[in-house]
Amino acid sequence: MVVLETLTPLERAVFVLHEVFGYAHPEIAGILDRSPSAVRQLAHRAREHVQARRPRYRSDPRLRREVTERFLTAVRGGDLQALLRILAPDVVLWADGGGKARAAGLRPLHGRERVARVIAASSRRGIAGFNVRYRGVNGDPSVLLFSGDAPFAVIVLELTPDRGQVSGVYAVTNPDKLTRVH
Repeated sequence: MVVLETLTPLERAVFVLHEVFGYAHPEIAGILDRSPSAVRQLAHRAREHVQARRPRYRSDPRLRREVTERFLTAVRGGDLQALLRILAPDVVLWADGGGKARAAGLRPLHGRERVARVIAASSRRGIAGFNVRYRGVNGDPSVLLFSGDAPFAVIVLELTPDRGQVSGVYAVTNPDKLTRVH
């Protein structure tokens, strides 16, 4: 979902219609009122964007857990310096509150300084009181934050291949998307 949201609306439509539902480019051209060559170009760009966002490697599960624990310790303590050390210079934060829960913004945040400051500010709003559970979500090791028995957030970290820093933070606080989290 995060990857699809990085596409333009037309790229997303072409990608889903072609890759998911199997429509041919001329059929999509008729649906979107575009030329077949324009649709082929949109499909090409969409595939490139999707490929660029796919993880190129699988990190060691122990390293992933260690980095996740260090990240969460820094977040819970509001430790800006520790966050700056663990975040990669080009880190990106995607937050999905769905307009129903507090989130970092409608667009991804880029850069170590901005992401660290936003995360540290959120920790000052009381993240320390949440119960933490480590689980697999959609095949990725994740941190689940609970307020009592109710899920509050799911956080998935993407790591750099070389130094074990966090290159991507995906945080979902949208209550509609957390209904099946246990």
